[in-house]
Amino acid sequence: MDSISQILQKERYLPHDLNTKYYSVLMYRNGASVSFVCRKYHISKRSLMRWNKKYDGTKESLIDISHRPKTPHPNSHTEEELKWIQDYSRRNPGITTNELWWKLVKYKGYKRHPGSLYRVLKRLGIISKPDIRGTSKYVSKHYDTPKYLGEKWQIDVKCVPTKCLTSAIPNDTKFYQYTCIDEASRQRYLFWYDEQSPYATCNFIIRCIQYYGYIPHEIQTDNGQEFTWNTEKIKVIHPMDDLCNKLDIIHHKIRPRTPRHNGKVERSHRSDNERFYSHHSFYSLEDLRVQGVAYLKRSNNIPMKVLGFLSPNEKRKLLSFA
Repeated sequence: MDSISQILQKERYLPHDLNTKYYSVLMYRNGASVSFVCRKYHISKRSLMRWNKKYDGTKESLIDISHRPKTPHPNSHTEEELKWIQDYSRRNPGITTNELWWKLVKYKGYKRHPGSLYRVLKRLGIISKPDIRGTSKYVSKHYDTPKYLGEKWQIDVKCVPTKCLTSAIPNDTKFYQYTCIDEASRQRYLFWYDEQSPYATCNFIIRCIQYYGYIPHEIQTDNGQEFTWNTEKIKVIHPMDDLCNKLDIIHHKIRPRTPRHNGKVERSHRSDNERFYSHHSFYSLEDLRVQGVAYLKRSNNIPMKVLGFLSPNEKRKLLSFA
């Protein structure tokens, strides 16, 4: 439903009817003041003066006339060019605008911009505006959140804001926060590194297993280089995939450019910005880790301790990477 201001705005720009123009001009010419006429007919002084100038004693003189130019623009398409466009479109049904433009340039010496050709095609009715209803709006689907610990972890990396780093740290230094969330319990684990690399990722996964006390069934990440190689030219297996294979963990990579699929960890990063990074400054990586551990204790509301118990087989697997 439109608001009152929107309704008034629509009414304000409605064209005035012929009777309003005619009787307002008559009242003004009979001696009424401009302010009185404008208030009575809800018009502007500029409109009244324009109508008074057009009025020649007949009501028909106040009818709006077309402002369309009577002669074509000197740079508009010629009749010959329009015939080329119509002929190629008729002979090549389904041809795209770019293909048609390329054919005209190559075979007819066409020198117009593709945008001009597109507007001509729309004006001639050769192409129409596509029906995009129901395609542009994202419709969320039901997500089955795991119900048991260790079914799925979400892991992502966040760059520590440079405004939190003091002058004691070189300008080209960057710190990175690795975040892991167990989807069933929403339990978080954070750790900080001075690099964003496959080595840091593997080290973080081992730390997560030691912290949570169990090896997960699945780990979900985005397609960053610290998690996977996104090229067919690299035949070497990624260190994280190698680690997951040895620990019998499924590595699930979300669809590219869809961070909403990693929504829990993305929302966690936003909370960290609001509750931690906006109120703290750091002098070194060790200082960041100390303050970060204290923040993690407060946010998790539990002591930093092992949450589960590793089986002997899981302990042997972890010891092989120590």
